[in-house]
Amino acid sequence: LPERERAELKRRKLLTEVTLKSYWIRKGSAFSTAVARPETELTPEMIATGSWRRLPFKPYNFSSLGLPPACGHLHPLLKVRSELRQIFLEMG
Repeated sequence: LPERERAELKRRKLLTEVTLKSYWIRKGSAFSTAVARPETELTPEMIATGSWRRLPFKPYNFSSLGLPPACGHLHPLLKVRSELRQIFLEMG
């Protein structure tokens, strides 16, 4: 359509423009049908046989924080004290 007619139809809301996008997907150089899991640990057997040289290893994440250590508990007398405090607060 000429630009003038297209603008008129848009103004009257009789025409909407739609943009279509398409993609071509092709197999890359690293395409494989088998799922290979990278190794996460280096064992003494791998070092002894030299198999570690040809195995893929998972990259190590040095910026991860890890799990916080599970340590520390309230002393039994502190637990009793907090329970008594809660009882007295409920009583007013």
